[in-house]
Amino acid sequence: MSTGNLRLVNVVRTGDANDPITAEFDRLSLADLRTRPGAKWQVPGAQLLPAWVADMDFPVAEPVRDALRGVVAGGDYGYPDWPGGASPLRQAFVDRMSERFDWRPDVAHVREFTDVTQAVQAVLHLATEQGDGVALHTPAFGPFVRSIENMGRRLMPIPMVDTPSGWTFDLDRFAADLVGSSCRVLLLVNPQNPTGRVFSHAELRGLADLAERHGLLVISDEIHSDLTYRPHRHIPFASLDPATAERTVTLTSASKAFNLAGLRCAVGHIGPAWLRREFAALPPNLLGSVGLLAAQATLAAWTAGDGWLDSVGSYLDRNRAMVADTLARRAPEIRHHLPEATYLAWLDCRALGWGDDPAAAFRDLAGVELSPGPSFNPGGDGFVRLNFATSTPMLRRILDRLTDAASLLPSAA
Repeated sequence: MSTGNLRLVNVVRTGDANDPITAEFDRLSLADLRTRPGAKWQVPGAQLLPAWVADMDFPVAEPVRDALRGVVAGGDYGYPDWPGGASPLRQAFVDRMSERFDWRPDVAHVREFTDVTQAVQAVLHLATEQGDGVALHTPAFGPFVRSIENMGRRLMPIPMVDTPSGWTFDLDRFAADLVGSSCRVLLLVNPQNPTGRVFSHAELRGLADLAERHGLLVISDEIHSDLTYRPHRHIPFASLDPATAERTVTLTSASKAFNLAGLRCAVGHIGPAWLRREFAALPPNLLGSVGLLAAQATLAAWTAGDGWLDSVGSYLDRNRAMVADTLARRAPEIRHHLPEATYLAWLDCRALGWGDDPAAAFRDLAGVELSPGPSFNPGGDGFVRLNFATSTPMLRRILDRLTDAASLLPSAA
């Protein structure tokens, strides 16, 4: 089972005493974490150890903190000077895509959103009608499924398939499902949440060919792309070829890789010319705008935060190996594929005999809050999602609790 490093430059090995960033991570204390006001630590309550929502416990990168301090110290919280409403994030996004993923999108086709979910909803609103189908790999990020359903669109699942070598999907089945369907959009999440799969070039090429054949708009959520582990390589969907780029909306954010979700900032590249015209025709300010602090934090992360990200990548690499090793030794009934990206482990607990929602049993028996598998349905019953982006000592404590609970008889749950 490979535990290679992230595809980042100057990766620092976890546990290196000379790395002040990872040393800071190791020093995270339970007492300090419990004082945090965010949802991750406050919602479950003081009796539980949280390993659920996709926030990292790590302190934010120093360049980001410096940027925010600079704005606060300057005391100017007025309207920013962004000519034509275009923030500097647009060029920073283009530069980052070029440097990291060998794709150079047109900066004129880039715009800001408050978060990726808002962007997905805005695109679906403009590009589809009630009753239209939206294809999505499942199990899936819950807010996307709920968005599709609440907007009156119809979910067309592309089921992820659990094989001995890892998660995959049946492209031929998806092709057959598309025939005669009302599907208008492929909502692609790559790297995939919750399985942690990084889709290969061949898989993406197959999806692109189907999208062209059936006239599908592709919304590609690539928010976890900066957290891809070697030897896997993230490939922006729009980078496959010009025709694919012209039917693809690419969405990303610094929120996952740099732990900035609460600041609310995302960026999208709108490939289809007709969709850019639809956005331009919206009433001014209907979608709101990105705040000054959010823009400055994201800019600092993308232009000066890669040293911190290197250390995070190495640390997460060690943590994901710890999850795999601990479960294999102490709870082999819990099936698990090493994630190829993200800091999220998708755990198959069906052999424990704890029903559709084993997260409830782990909450009661282990005192650990996990993301319930049914919230990722279809395909999540019997699973839990574990967030391992915490200090190694804290993760060890969480895993000890989980494996001790898994050793109990099913009737104890």
